[in-house]
Amino acid sequence: MLNSAALNAALEDVHRAGVPGLFAEVRDGGDVWRGAAGVADTETGRPATADLRHRVGSITKTFTAAAVLRQAENGLLDLDRPARHYLPELVPGDAITVRMLLDHTSGLAEYLPYAYPSLRAFPDLANTSPQSLDDHRFTRFDPAELIRLGVSAPRAGRPGGTPGWYSNTNYLLLCALLEHVTGTAAEKVITRDVIERAGLRHTELPCGTHVDGPHSRLYESWFGMIDPPRDYSVYDMSWVGPSASLISTVADLNRFYARLLAGEIVSRASLAQMQRTVPVVSQEGKVIPYGLGLHPTEAPGRPTFWGHGGTVWGGGALAMTRADGGRQLALALNLQRWNALDASGRPQPHPIDAALAAFQRIALYGE
Repeated sequence: MLNSAALNAALEDVHRAGVPGLFAEVRDGGDVWRGAAGVADTETGRPATADLRHRVGSITKTFTAAAVLRQAENGLLDLDRPARHYLPELVPGDAITVRMLLDHTSGLAEYLPYAYPSLRAFPDLANTSPQSLDDHRFTRFDPAELIRLGVSAPRAGRPGGTPGWYSNTNYLLLCALLEHVTGTAAEKVITRDVIERAGLRHTELPCGTHVDGPHSRLYESWFGMIDPPRDYSVYDMSWVGPSASLISTVADLNRFYARLLAGEIVSRASLAQMQRTVPVVSQEGKVIPYGLGLHPTEAPGRPTFWGHGGTVWGGGALAMTRADGGRQLALALNLQRWNALDASGRPQPHPIDAALAAFQRIALYGE
């Protein structure tokens, strides 16, 4: 049984800690709680509500991975075949397999700091600047060029080596792979084979720069360098393409992951492959277990949850479902990179971090 009072109070605590607005859905069997706190627009004071549509960033990677697994089930590709076999003009050498793109063990670098010049120093945050975020608000990136930037950059590791390195280059290549083996744009393949298969009515890969329908503005702080945080809800998402540009709702995210873990999107055998993890260095520099577009949340004595998190400029989201499908959390918030940097350029703890962790504990474990 969900404790609605505790969930509402914990969500409000995150808002009071500094997030302008956030909203979530928690499910436990047939019991459903939806809540929201704060505002969707700091200028008008429009309140956040739990039905808002939201950019969910790299949660898209689970959708992309599921689409790739569907093509493997149909015999159109082999996960353990060199990706170069399918994309000879984009993938260097024969050592990188399709599976290595899916689990981020390809060794390919992240293209983003090369596409956004003011982020070139990343992960040296103190020597980055948010200027490129404004410069590229309406830039239409060519995915092949973004891939070339990642492929030509110094390697993050060797193909198949662990830990792997989380890289959007991998998933842009997977989108190109989907297009190659199906003869259809990746957005359409993901929509047909995953979004529509899951019965999602408020989820899409956008074509334009706006979020259609009721949604929140998205406020980016870039580690305190943008003060007050600036709205980036209107943005050309070609900088990540169909690897991280999904728009969804918290209800749709829970529906998707419930059906995925029930074996209704990909087969049980494919799901088992998605849940086979390797150590990967995340964008935050932490080593996490990562599967094929999925990663687990694990704690001693606690049940395992599967899902993904995601960020875009100004927006964040998290969706986690217990391994047995019985309990779920989908969360969206309209502020990102709120942690200020210390003298050595490292992000410092913020009250939002503790408040979010407390909310997640209540949502996932009921305490």
